[in-house]
Amino acid sequence: MTVVVRRYTEADLAAMCQVWNQVVEEGNAFPQTELLTEESGREFFAAQTYTAVAEDTDTGSVVGLYILHPNNVGRCGHIGNASYAVDASYRGQHVGERLVRDCLARAGERGFRILQFNAVVATNTAARRLYERLGFRQLGVIPGGFRMKDGRYADICPYYRVL
Repeated sequence: MTVVVRRYTEADLAAMCQVWNQVVEEGNAFPQTELLTEESGREFFAAQTYTAVAEDTDTGSVVGLYILHPNNVGRCGHIGNASYAVDASYRGQHVGERLVRDCLARAGERGFRILQFNAVVATNTAARRLYERLGFRQLGVIPGGFRMKDGRYADICPYYRVL
């Protein structure tokens, strides 16, 4: 499989919404509970500072994506935030790593000085290992900060990396 990370296009929207919604429906990583329609997805992805997709060039399929935007405003606007989604059938094949590496480069190009993840669920060990391998540092633990799909509460672990 050959994966290319590139800026999204209008033609990618349906596949992007499908991948995003898959993660939302799993209920163990994204805080969102509402699914995207193609219309709401168009607005959502366009509102980001940068949105990219991972494309399997062998099949032409969108297999992952990320969004990059400010974590805050004004005097904290130099801190970026990002979210990553990988199609379940492509997880474990380094698609997420390609997305995070591209995001780090794009964040720096757009003037962000820090990339911060506010709500990495403690049980998301694959993401946590990846972030730590790429130089992110954990800020601490927020006990019970994430409500799982089944109603239980899991800890969240904020992470950051200076760019």
